[in-house]
Amino acid sequence: MYWLMQRISAMIRPAAAATAVQTRGIRVQVRDGNVEQALRVMERRMRSSGMERLIKRQVEHHIKNSEKKVLARKNLMLKVRSQEMGRKLKAILMKKLRDV
Repeated sequence: MYWLMQRISAMIRPAAAATAVQTRGIRVQVRDGNVEQALRVMERRMRSSGMERLIKRQVEHHIKNSEKKVLARKNLMLKVRSQEMGRKLKAILMKKLRDV
């Protein structure tokens, strides 16, 4: 989590200098010079928007075996669900074609 805080603070510093440039993404106001609170708010917003996962994907780091198993199980469940939905859709379409 510390590396995330460093990246966020690095993103905030240049943005403060260029106020006229319109940027996309998450904006956080720093009130009364309270940067720690702004970082917490930004971290919460990043988590809810899924940006944290995108940043983590870009950074190459060691993934524990237990994390690999969890990710593999999630990917497998997504694949199974999509296949099941495909079969159901195919059955519905075939039934409609027979009725016509």
